Amino acid sequence: MPAKKILMLVGEFSEEYEIFVFEQAMHAVGHTVHVVCPDKNAGDILKTSLHDFERLQTYTEKPGHDYVLNKTFSEVRPEDYDAVYAAGGRGPEYIRIDKRVQAIVRHFHEAGKPIFTICHGVQILIAVDGVVRGKKVSALKYCEPEVTLAGGEYVDLGPTEAIVDGTMVSASGWTALAAFMRECLKVLGTEIRHN
Repeated sequence: MPAKKILMLVGEFSEEYEIFVFEQAMHAVGHTVHVVCPDKNAGDILKTSLHDFERLQTYTEKPGHDYVLNKTFSEVRPEDYDAVYAAGGRGPEYIRIDKRVQAIVRHFHEAGKPIFTICHGVQILIAVDGVVRGKKVSALKYCEPEVTLAGGEYVDLGPTEAIVDGTMVSASGWTALAAFMRECLKVLGTEIRHN
């Protein structure tokens, strides 16, 4: 199976684990991941955040590690990629209104290519009409009303589960990264064998 090219959409304060862990795992099995942020260039620093669950009414936020972007946003050609991944955290809430980001998501939706989303990443998808309509989608539970209003069926998964609907893979947050990435790899056609 040939290696795949995945485009990861992030913004300032996107979730650290959902960037670093996903990218490193995909690189480990031979795929290429380009991580882009609107109006930033390869080599620019992206500030990340880490959301945690500490028995409060909502999650807490801490500063994450700086991430060095590996692709210039203005050079992205969606047709060059096999899949798109919307990482979560706070980044999605503001990059979703960027018309260029919407056009990228629209390309993957209309082309029927794999779309991966975790946590708040679904906010990027629901900004494009029809992307989640009729799909079973998981996300951070606070995104349930948005998924429903966009015509999707919100699925409240456990903290270590992921769901696949066609070529869309989703999960509720970084605690589900193992299951999420396993399902993403299956959708990409990646087979890992143990001898």
